[in-house]
Amino acid sequence: MTNIPETGRTPRVTIRLIALQILVFSLLLTLGGRLWLLQIRNGAEYASEAASNHVQQVVQPAVRGSILDARGVPLADNETRLVVSASRTDLLKMADDGDAVLTRLADVLDMTPKEVKEKVRLCDAKTPQPCWNGSPFQPIPITDEATTQQALQIRERSEDFPGITAEPTAVRRYPSPLKANTAQVLGYLSPVTDEEIQKAKDSDSPLLRSDQIGRSGLERAYDKYLRGDAGVTRYEVDNLGRVIGTTKSDKGQAGSSVVTSIDARVQALAEKELNQAMVTARQEIDRNTNRPYEADAGAVVVMEARTGRVVAMASNPDYDPNAWVGGIDGKTYKKLTSKASNYPLLNRAIQGQAAPGSIFKVISTAAAVQAGNDFNGGYPCTSAYSIGNQVFKNFESQSHGAISLGRALEVSCDTVFYKLAHDQWRKDGGLKPKKNANDWFYKTAHQFGLGAETGIDLPNEVKGRVPDRQWKKDFWKANKDGWCKQAKAWPKKKDFDTVLAREGCLEGMKLHAYDAVNYSIGQGDTLVTPIQMATIYSAISNGGTLYDPTVGKAVVSPDGQKVQEIQPKSHGKLPVSKKTLAQMDDALAGVATRGTAAWRFGGWPQDKIKMHAKTGTAEVYGKQTTSWFATYTKDYSIVMTISQGGTGSGASGPAVRNIYNALYGADEKGGLDKKRALLPEPQKDLPRIDRDGTIEAEPAKPYEPASPSESASPPPLAAPLERRRF
Repeated sequence: MTNIPETGRTPRVTIRLIALQILVFSLLLTLGGRLWLLQIRNGAEYASEAASNHVQQVVQPAVRGSILDARGVPLADNETRLVVSASRTDLLKMADDGDAVLTRLADVLDMTPKEVKEKVRLCDAKTPQPCWNGSPFQPIPITDEATTQQALQIRERSEDFPGITAEPTAVRRYPSPLKANTAQVLGYLSPVTDEEIQKAKDSDSPLLRSDQIGRSGLERAYDKYLRGDAGVTRYEVDNLGRVIGTTKSDKGQAGSSVVTSIDARVQALAEKELNQAMVTARQEIDRNTNRPYEADAGAVVVMEARTGRVVAMASNPDYDPNAWVGGIDGKTYKKLTSKASNYPLLNRAIQGQAAPGSIFKVISTAAAVQAGNDFNGGYPCTSAYSIGNQVFKNFESQSHGAISLGRALEVSCDTVFYKLAHDQWRKDGGLKPKKNANDWFYKTAHQFGLGAETGIDLPNEVKGRVPDRQWKKDFWKANKDGWCKQAKAWPKKKDFDTVLAREGCLEGMKLHAYDAVNYSIGQGDTLVTPIQMATIYSAISNGGTLYDPTVGKAVVSPDGQKVQEIQPKSHGKLPVSKKTLAQMDDALAGVATRGTAAWRFGGWPQDKIKMHAKTGTAEVYGKQTTSWFATYTKDYSIVMTISQGGTGSGASGPAVRNIYNALYGADEKGGLDKKRALLPEPQKDLPRIDRDGTIEAEPAKPYEPASPSESASPPPLAAPLERRRF
């Protein structure tokens, strides 16, 4: 028998086997480590997530809290409507993406298929309204005006309408008591977005996909109180989606109500008077342009002088806030955001900016005193004031001789303020300013709160503008390149814009003498808002305290057990002594009795309720003049403005007088009737809250003048002094 020798392994085979063993061992080690990580270290976390995969939640949206006026009258509340909604997730599972279902639904709802399909498409940068800007996983409301018959058809023929629901739902309502629209103050709602859900995830007010949140106005400012907490029911389901039990659920909580300082009666009257003033202005011929005033926009603020609380705030043009309920249609959205309708979504009381004209002179007066000038000194009120070859005229070249600062306020003498501002400009170094220039006229405006937000509890307030030296430098840097490019056409082109561009290119960083004198009478680059001026005139009335304006007065829990009152807060004091403030107060009373506003306050009971006023008519390049009328009593300040509306007392005066008549129950003969007065003194108490949390509303009756003639402006005592440009 032959012996067969044993075959030996080559070194190469051995190396391969060792490498294979190492690879297998490494894989086993990696898998073991991963298994330890999943089951031991993070086991509890993944077990929780796995369990959640078998839990489905059903959300019951919370009933949103009401927004009430100071007397408990609802400005925004809820009503039950039949809402038809579509599940986009279910529709996309269908072969035709739900096209057939939506077409059948359109027929039932008496809508076109296009209208229905537009409602369920998602919003993006390229998709116009209407579209859905909420979560794609949330049922999308198609209509909140379904009839009972339509809802029954959908529910009885559920096999024809998969993914469609028809349920009674609490829907937001803006009832407009006494036709008080209050649109820009209230704001509107729209669905929450995924981005907002993530952002609010770890906050004290997290969001659910079913939530609607405030987008502007009070709806936004007090959203976390109004929204409440949605109820969430969680169901355990198997892998086929069948319910096998329930887990922990969260009980819903209705939103709190917000009581405001708005009085629906005064609000309705303010809106009516503002609108009528604009209509009347459009019937007047502008002597500068020889065409009717456009009166294209306006605002009025009625404020409690001692607290800063807003009693009424109207902005025109306005809109119906109910347009947003249930989703806005494309035609309405385009109208609300178009230039042709002059952007009615803007709240011009806090977002409208314009040069203030002569109502700014209270600030210039305070600045002059701060600069060391005697309030009762003699200042020449000449017919014109010259700087080099430029002549700055007083109103219709009127001259009043040497007068005090108080008298300069009464007759609104421009040249007094021209000289004071020009003198201070020169003291500060003129075109070569001193290192520590006082700049009293600009510094005082900042101390009065201009160029900054007032702190009102409404979103998107604008700051206005104080065109001081720093602003001039910043503005020049931002616009220099454009100005210099346009200035290259000079001297071949010497039109106004080219000359202005050349000047801006070469010297736009400098504060010129003409800047200072124009600024002193509220012209030039100065911009203010009505809410800023109402705050300032309230401060003059109350002794010098600048309050943060507030619309919210209290937050009341759904059961009425918790009432969180919103107390007035101050953001500063006027930079004037008590003596100067008293002198300014007397001068502004003189404006209403013997000055530029006297012809609008003929017959006012001055001995019983002291009226103070200041008129203003601001020129705006390329536009007609802006009307301003600022007033106050011991209780209220009222400021009205009308863009391209004409003179201060001429356009705005009658409306402001009518609002005061209604507040105090005044008549043309100087009498006061408290029974007819809407609000002879500010409302201090909150409306009555019952034990069940119901807030009782007092009857809201509209103001009725004593006679038909009372709605018209009182006859002037003498020839009007205020047919002014400044």
